[in-house]
Amino acid sequence: MNSQYHLGIRVSVYTLLANTFLTIIKFLTGFFGHSMAMISDSIHSLSDSFSTLIVILGLKFSHKEADVRHPFGHERFESFAAFFLSLFLFGTGIFLGIQGMKSLFHPVFSSPPTIWALAAAVFSIVMKEGMYWYTRRVAIQIHSNSLMADAWHHRSDALTSIGSFFGILGSLCGFPFCDGFAGILLSLIILWVSFSIGKEAMEQLLDTACDISFEKKVAFSILEVREVHSLDCFKTRQFGNRAYVEVEIGVSKDYSLERAHTIAHQVHDKIEKEFPIIKHCMVHVNPVSF
Repeated sequence: MNSQYHLGIRVSVYTLLANTFLTIIKFLTGFFGHSMAMISDSIHSLSDSFSTLIVILGLKFSHKEADVRHPFGHERFESFAAFFLSLFLFGTGIFLGIQGMKSLFHPVFSSPPTIWALAAAVFSIVMKEGMYWYTRRVAIQIHSNSLMADAWHHRSDALTSIGSFFGILGSLCGFPFCDGFAGILLSLIILWVSFSIGKEAMEQLLDTACDISFEKKVAFSILEVREVHSLDCFKTRQFGNRAYVEVEIGVSKDYSLERAHTIAHQVHDKIEKEFPIIKHCMVHVNPVSF
């Protein structure tokens, strides 16, 4: 777990530095290149930097060891971080939408964008898409939902840069309204991403059951234990980026208490070994008559 924490922090620091660099480049090329869409894009990159700081804090607190007041651990800090990130994205989307509307009817720049603003959009698309895949790979590796949320924030930034590219290109071709229209489109994309991230984080905070396909895999694995004759009750709940499982298994009523206890331990150990995302598996044994 300690190595996973350090890997997540390392990815976050790299992306924080890259986002800060992109923010400066986009703002300068947007201001001197006469593009409101690129300036809006730079604000989105700045929000990426703040969101990465949130991810770092979420990773730090979620990996704290369990204590007397928090005997189940601190994994939910990641879900809180992801939910807060979704609210931050929502505010960013609203702000950019308003700025896009203003730019559509009252252009900030009297002259059309320059080719430098177009080049900055291309550079941002390539860089942010690379950051998305890099962050996503590590998020899957360490089972981090806040890091995955940050990955999607990178993807949304890549999408906004694509919108900026076409908005700037349209303005260069003699359609000045395209720059403002691109800003509005970008805000809608960001709002959709914020809703998706917030929905997943809220489900984890409310002890929502795990995905059905995941539950089927776990149930099938339990029934593979030779002396388990039935699965009488099966419940799962998300706990941050981990999961809890509670099951009732049926074993022969002729078994001794010690034997039934051994079978329960076999199920417990098998499940927690095969599915690292499971924080704890509680097994209850029911007697079965034949």
